[in-house]
Amino acid sequence: MKKIITTPDPRLREKSKKVNHITPETQQIIKDMVDASLEWEKKHPYELSAAMAAPQLGINQRIIIIRDDTENKENASFTALIDPEVIKTEGKEIADYEGCLSVPFIYGMVKRPSKARIKAKLEDGTEVRIRAEGQLARTLLHEIDHLEGILFIDHIKGQEDAFYELNDEGDIVPLDYAKIKDNKDLFPDED
Repeated sequence: MKKIITTPDPRLREKSKKVNHITPETQQIIKDMVDASLEWEKKHPYELSAAMAAPQLGINQRIIIIRDDTENKENASFTALIDPEVIKTEGKEIADYEGCLSVPFIYGMVKRPSKARIKAKLEDGTEVRIRAEGQLARTLLHEIDHLEGILFIDHIKGQEDAFYELNDEGDIVPLDYAKIKDNKDLFPDED
């Protein structure tokens, strides 16, 4: 079982390479991503693994998986998108909570456009264009950020009231930004 890497692993900050040709290795990466997502979820009773990008397993390829039903934890099926690209974002920017399997214990109130158009390939090589709104648009943009070496915390660095954590009851509560603002694991110096 491949392990999910977390900050400060430098592989999370690398730009991913295009896949171009889908091979049995690509399909194995997708299976490993789904397995790792579901395994992570077993250890986090209050959380759902909605999506993952290949860099989160230390794999420098432009592959993401999105859960088919983010409202039902019992539905463990995912759709893989290969070489996804953001064609256009539009709509009002909306702030909502985001978390990440690779940024443990921290959530953020991140502003993202309410709509996104994405181009990608499915696992069978079929090219698709997706018009996403709301939570699906947010999730896709979050995962595609991973392929560029961007984490959700990069969007809110310095915003003291934008950081949250999960308490013992599974509720999201404000996090004292002063406790994390100088954490080099979360916010490495930009050169």
